[in-house]
Amino acid sequence: MVYYLAGALILFFGLLVSIALHELGHFSFAKLFRVRTTQFMVGFGPTMWSRHKGETEYGVKWIPLGGYIRMIGMLPPRKGDAPGQVRRISTGPWQGLIESARGAALEEVGPGDEDRVFYAKKWWQKLLIMFGGPAMNLLLSVLFFAILLMGIGTNQPQPVIKEVAECMVPASAGVTECPANAAPTPARQVGLRPGDRIVAFDGRKVDDYAELQRMIRGDGGKTVPITVRRDGGEVRLNVPITRNQMYDLEDENKVVNVGFLGITPTSAIERQGPGAVASTMTDLTARTVGALVRMPQKMVGVWNAAFSGDKRDPNGPIGVVGVSRIGGEVAASDDFTGTQKVSFFVMLLGSLNLAVGLFNLIPLLPLDGGHIAGALLEAIKKAFARIFRRPDPGYVDVAKALPVTYVMAAVLIIMGGLLIYADLFNPIRVTG
Repeated sequence: MVYYLAGALILFFGLLVSIALHELGHFSFAKLFRVRTTQFMVGFGPTMWSRHKGETEYGVKWIPLGGYIRMIGMLPPRKGDAPGQVRRISTGPWQGLIESARGAALEEVGPGDEDRVFYAKKWWQKLLIMFGGPAMNLLLSVLFFAILLMGIGTNQPQPVIKEVAECMVPASAGVTECPANAAPTPARQVGLRPGDRIVAFDGRKVDDYAELQRMIRGDGGKTVPITVRRDGGEVRLNVPITRNQMYDLEDENKVVNVGFLGITPTSAIERQGPGAVASTMTDLTARTVGALVRMPQKMVGVWNAAFSGDKRDPNGPIGVVGVSRIGGEVAASDDFTGTQKVSFFVMLLGSLNLAVGLFNLIPLLPLDGGHIAGALLEAIKKAFARIFRRPDPGYVDVAKALPVTYVMAAVLIIMGGLLIYADLFNPIRVTG
């Protein structure tokens, strides 16, 4: 129980620190560009603790599901109004909400603040202020994966044979035992043994298993010379590489007909270089973007798991509660070594920061990406005005997007509540 609680708290506070650093990214650029920032808060709801320093209140709130900084003038006055003035107009309910929000935002603007409001800043300054938060998460993700890959190391397959398969079994067969009259594997035919290190394949030096695997799969139907190191000496064998149905290396749900040898490699912890960090981040970014695109479909699965008892998708969305539970399970499990537990925590925090950073870049308010989109639109409008020698169009009135903001905020609240419920009553588990 102690280990479970420790693991849950490690991930919980790791997420809180990530949230605080996200807000620090916004805060740093806001201060740099002299936007008056009245609050820096981690969490939502009632305040647990706070302290004023200068013009900013720093604090922690009771609901640890996010954070925010409060900058004055996030919503601009309607064009034609003087700073601090909000004209009342008789329109529909949405316009009334917009004007109420506009008025509430401008109430914080005092005398002398005209140059310190967010909306009056240059477009590139607004872009940097809003990109600062997601950028901090993306940098944290790179840092965590650099620690994992370059500092701790990961389990990597080696060109050393751990097991030799007895017979040829297609991946589509769905069985692990040899069926009657199954042909022996090429490795079994030529007498490859556990412990053999493959040092050369078809005249090419072998340095790692991934390279060897690609060569084997590409040489189906050929008889290939292989050199193995065995008992201090070298043995040369001619191996008939047959073709077999195997799962694709890029898509584990796809079956392909490729070259087959019939060996299982050993593995060892290896530290990797910056190139591995770059390729890992590129691959994870592509996967995470794809997951965000499929988010609505994935949330249907979360709903079914929460209320219909379906099994949770281990690759589906997860909330703060679920992440903390996973941390507790891993810390309390006897199935992982100490190094594996540390690696798992670092990997999970890196993955979560990447997901949070990319999610916040979605170009919809109230996410950071909505303000970034507004800043970019302002830049485009100003550029067109210069090209066609028209008057400066001024700032983009993001307040007009508030109806979409309210809908998006409601969706985010519902999603968050659904994830908490599912994480409590049908959580994702990483141990048996």
